[in-house]
Amino acid sequence: MMAQNDSLFTASLKDAAAGGLIALALFGITLGMRADVAAGLGGQMVIDYRWGAVAIIVAIVFFGRLALNLFVWKSDKPVTQYFSTLKPKPGAGSKVGAFAKPALLVLAVALPFLLMSYYGASGSRRFLDLAILVTTYVMLGWGLNIVVGLAGLLDLGYVAFYAVGAYSYALLAHYFGFSFWICLPLAGILAAFWGITLGFPVLRLRGDYLAIVTLAFGEIIRVVLLNWYNFTGGPDGISGIPRPSFFGLEFERGENGFAAFFGLDYSSIHRIIFLYYLILIMALATNFVTMRLRRLPVGRAWEALREDEIACRSLGINTTNTKLTAFALGAMFGGFAGSFFATRQGFISPESFTFIESAVILAIVVLGGLGSQIGVVIAALVMIGGFELIREFEEYRMLVFGLLMVVIMVWKPRGLISTRTPSIALSGKARGISADLVQEGHG
Repeated sequence: MMAQNDSLFTASLKDAAAGGLIALALFGITLGMRADVAAGLGGQMVIDYRWGAVAIIVAIVFFGRLALNLFVWKSDKPVTQYFSTLKPKPGAGSKVGAFAKPALLVLAVALPFLLMSYYGASGSRRFLDLAILVTTYVMLGWGLNIVVGLAGLLDLGYVAFYAVGAYSYALLAHYFGFSFWICLPLAGILAAFWGITLGFPVLRLRGDYLAIVTLAFGEIIRVVLLNWYNFTGGPDGISGIPRPSFFGLEFERGENGFAAFFGLDYSSIHRIIFLYYLILIMALATNFVTMRLRRLPVGRAWEALREDEIACRSLGINTTNTKLTAFALGAMFGGFAGSFFATRQGFISPESFTFIESAVILAIVVLGGLGSQIGVVIAALVMIGGFELIREFEEYRMLVFGLLMVVIMVWKPRGLISTRTPSIALSGKARGISADLVQEGHG
């Protein structure tokens, strides 16, 4: 027994040392040396060495790997075998979701009042802005979940529809003077039109080929916005985008303002709270429509397409219309979110719609769990809200982001919410099933 323990410790020590050496090789270059401008040398470039930070990271990797080998993996079990034993019990995800959904909804509705009572009007603005940002990504994640999670069509260019919605509102307001409430449905319709435009050429593509084409489509939209200077403003963007009103009441000082109409003292926080509830209602409408459509024949056709396109065709389902509806509806909700982004920011430029935005939205859908609505909410809270709170550690944000993605994909390869509720069940009561029985988005 003693010899077995010694061999276990020796093997664990060697493995931890190898991990530490790999960490030293990776972070010694990326974090250990940083180019900087010396103040007293006439602007000369110098190398700033930060070996202390590298030593801390190497030590964390070494001792963390050693502890995992000794107390978790036992060195004789691979990582995937260990994590495969942590599968939840059948129906556990459904029970969690049954309690989590109402709790999150109540918290979302009461959030501005909770923040105002604790931090005051001025102190709560930062957190309300963050809540607006998180809710915007939740809406985008729910829109993309139609395409990727339900229909199984891997889309890497979803940010294109986000950009179409934002520029549709900005240009219609700039050239025609339309209000936000008129531009909002028009932005969604235009984004849906571009979704259909994208859907037609890629009807016969699947998997990696579909991903490459959608990625190219997103870059085409960004480059057009960047180079069509006379119409879109090019890299200068569009500024002075009008703000939304509350039934004609503007959030400004004066007798005709929102505060004066309701007999309140004017505060700039009123507009922030209104924007928060606006995007919350839009996101909840997206969730409601998605869940209703999922139970309709078109929703079941999306899931049949995701599982097996050949079997879907053999059942007489029109896969062309099924794909186009998924692209169009997902793009429409992206356009709605884009129009809100434009009115919230008051300024947009092509730099706001790069590929990294598509990657973040897709990561939210995948990490939350393909087809899971509550999973998208949890992933958005962690990825957007969590990383915004540690923005001061800008140098390490992407490092932590990548590390967490690796950990989650090893721990939960099917996403945080790894159970699915069937849209229809023979017994009359749908029970949560393991996500292992559901296909991933390879369409």
